[in-house]
Amino acid sequence: MRGTDIAELQEGRGWTRSRLVHELRLVARRLDVGELPSDESLKRMIRQWISGSRGLSDFHADLLTAAFGVPFAAGRPSEEIADRAATYPTADELRARLDQVRAVVDSQLVDLLEAHTDGLRALDRRLGARKLLAQTKAHVGQVTDLLTYALPGGVRPALAAAAAEAAALAGWQALDLGRPDDAWLLHETAKTAARECEAPAVLAHVTAQQAYALLDVDKPADSLALIQHAREAADGEVPGVMHGWLWAALAESLAAVGEEGRCRRALDEAARLIAHSDGEQLPYLFLDPVHLARWRGHCLARLGCAEAVNDLASALADLDPSFTRAASGLHCDLALAYSQRGEHDAALAHAGEAAQLAAQTSSAGQRRRISELLTSGGGSIVG
Repeated sequence: MRGTDIAELQEGRGWTRSRLVHELRLVARRLDVGELPSDESLKRMIRQWISGSRGLSDFHADLLTAAFGVPFAAGRPSEEIADRAATYPTADELRARLDQVRAVVDSQLVDLLEAHTDGLRALDRRLGARKLLAQTKAHVGQVTDLLTYALPGGVRPALAAAAAEAAALAGWQALDLGRPDDAWLLHETAKTAARECEAPAVLAHVTAQQAYALLDVDKPADSLALIQHAREAADGEVPGVMHGWLWAALAESLAAVGEEGRCRRALDEAARLIAHSDGEQLPYLFLDPVHLARWRGHCLARLGCAEAVNDLASALADLDPSFTRAASGLHCDLALAYSQRGEHDAALAHAGEAAQLAAQTSSAGQRRRISELLTSGGGSIVG
């Protein structure tokens, strides 16, 4: 079914819009998918689904399916339906929404929204994305909804930055769950917000991070081109730590296309920039010598370089234990590196550790890598 069928189903069951909101919250709690937006926001979304001015995401299609007991399919509204719905919201609703946003959005609220994003990042590192993506998407919806009705000037640029960072986090979580299409669209949302936030580092970050969706769909050359574009656009406009991160991301795409020489030079440039960044911090980046060693080891393992083991083992020894998913990736890279050296027992041991940690975080990306190690290139793991 489509979002436009909701009204008919409501009428058949005698449900008011408030009752449907209540049923969606019951389903969300039963499925343990995190908190939904406010009642007002949900009612507005329902109205937009019914009018056809808003398409159903996979997440909301699943909730409606569970609430009504009939299948709903995700999808965008047709142009014809969207044209008929062009009058939404009404003039009174628009005035009310503009006034509400003007009254509530200030620097303190933006700080709260950014703190919530940071909390979701910390939970994501420990727990993985499976139970957090719905919550992060709801947070993105809340911030972007505020941004939609925030007038120019004032704190709008800061609100745009908060929207960009939240959407990029949701996109990264979608990637980890094996949803590159969802990740791509979330990063498009992030880029749109970043273009008006007056912070080149935010735009560089969300643009380069989007390139990982291209790696996931086996388009490494396109990934390389997108990261190169982000790096060149940011040249001279962003802090040194951001430059370092962009060079390291570039190195990963270079490794994916097999360009070892350029990859090593990019890694060296990243290390140089990080060493001279004077402890600069950006809330959405984790790049210190430990994480750079992890990144370097990943690139070298992908290129089949024997010394990857040294970087990876060093990073594993010093890694903050709260980075559960990163630890899974390290063990996966060590399994690959040891298999390339013909050390099968060590490779199997690290593959087992990686699998256990990937199960804890429900990381589809890591589980896929482990499966590939054990079945294709992994013929060398099992000897």
